[in-house]
Amino acid sequence: MSERANITLETVRKLPAESIVWDAKVRGFGARRQKGDAIAYVLFYRTKDGRQRWQTIGKHGSPWTPDLARAEARRILGEVVGGGDPAGEKAEARKAATVAELCDSYLEAASAGRILTRGRAKKASTLLVDKSNITNHVKPLLGGLKVGAVTRRDIERFQDAVTAGETAAASCGPRGGGRLTGGQGAATRTMGLLGAVFQFAVKRSMRADNPVRGVERHADGRRERRASADEYAALGQALRTMPATVWPVAIAAAHFLAVTGWRRGEMLALKWSEVDLAGRTARLGDTKTGASTRPLSNAACDVLRSIPRMGELVFPASRRDNQAMAGFHKVWLAIARRAALPADVTPHVLRHSFASVAADLGFSELTIAALIGHKLGSITSRYSHHADAVLLAAADAVAKRIEEQLGYAEPAGVVVEADFTARRA
Repeated sequence: MSERANITLETVRKLPAESIVWDAKVRGFGARRQKGDAIAYVLFYRTKDGRQRWQTIGKHGSPWTPDLARAEARRILGEVVGGGDPAGEKAEARKAATVAELCDSYLEAASAGRILTRGRAKKASTLLVDKSNITNHVKPLLGGLKVGAVTRRDIERFQDAVTAGETAAASCGPRGGGRLTGGQGAATRTMGLLGAVFQFAVKRSMRADNPVRGVERHADGRRERRASADEYAALGQALRTMPATVWPVAIAAAHFLAVTGWRRGEMLALKWSEVDLAGRTARLGDTKTGASTRPLSNAACDVLRSIPRMGELVFPASRRDNQAMAGFHKVWLAIARRAALPADVTPHVLRHSFASVAADLGFSELTIAALIGHKLGSITSRYSHHADAVLLAAADAVAKRIEEQLGYAEPAGVVVEADFTARRA
C-alpha cells in the first residue's frame, strides 16, 4: 500500500506482507513489512544536494513503537534540514577503514619510502620494529575500531593496557624464543608509532585530528646504566672462557661492541668492504644517523683481524657465510649468564658505558659523538674518508681503559687466538 495514514499499533498489526504504509503526520516516515512477520520503521528523505536516502529506524517492538519511531524520524529530518545526512554517514561508517587497515596502509607507504623520518625514509630494521609493535600491541587492542571512532580515552586505555602487560606473549620475533612483556618502555615506543600512524590518517583525510596528540605519556625510559668495573671484569672473564660450542664470531662480536661502543645493528651489518684496517677506519654507508666514518682503535682492529674472512659480512652467521647473525642475542644472553651480569646489562649498555668511559677520560662531547656515531659526530663523515690522528688517539685511549677493566692479560688490543673453523655448526 502506498497511501498515507496515521501509523498506529492497529495500522502496524494489519499491515500486509510486502507492503509499506506512509505516515500522514511526518512526511517520509513509514512502516514496512517484507515477506516475514517482522515490521520495520523506515524513513525516506532527500539531502540538500538531492540525494535520496533510506534509513531504517528500527524493528517494531521494544523499544520501537509508532510514536517513538515517529519522534526519531522528526529528529533525523531536523539533521537533514541542517545539512546533515545521517543515512549516508552511517553507510560511510560501515565502509570506513579500521585501525588494523590503517596500520597496513601505513606500513605499505613506509616500505615504499613515502613515510619520512627526519627527512629520510625508514630503514628496514625500523620497519621490522614498527611491524612487530603493530602486530603485537596495536592490532590486538585497537585493530577492530574504526579510524574515525578512536577517541583520546581509547588511546589512554591502550597505553595503560600495554604498560600492564595485557599484550604480553610467550614468544616474539621471526624465530620466537623471546618474550613480549609490555611495560612502560614498550608503551612509550608504541605510542610514538601510534602517533605517526594517526598523523598519516589525518594527512589522508581519514579523520580531522590525531587522538594521540595531548595524551600524557610515560617517561622515555632512556637508560643511563653503565657497566661497573666488576661487571667489566666478569664480562671479560666470560668472553675468554666461553665453551667451544659457542660460535667464536659471536663472542668476538660482543668484544667488538665493548671496545667500540657501536650499535648492535651496525656491528651485525658491517661488511669487509667498509673496513680499512691499515687506515684504522670504518666507513659505514647506512646507520641510524646516515653515512658515518668511525675511527677504529687498535683493540677493535685486533678483534677484526682475529676473524677469518668467510664472506661479505664481518660477523656472519655460523651456518651461512653471507647471512646476518640472527642468533647474536642468544649468544649475548649466554655470555651474560656466564658472567652473572644483571639483566639490565645489555649490548646497548656497552655503548653507553663506552661513552661514559670517554667522558671520564675528559673527551669532549664532539669527540665522543664522532667515536660512536651520534648525529653530532656525523660532520666527520661529510669531509673525511679517514679518521684523523686525534680521533684515533681518543679511540685507543677509551678502548685501552675498557680492555684493562675487561681484564685481558695481554696489552690492550691483543686478542687470544681461536679456532673458528672447528666451531662452525
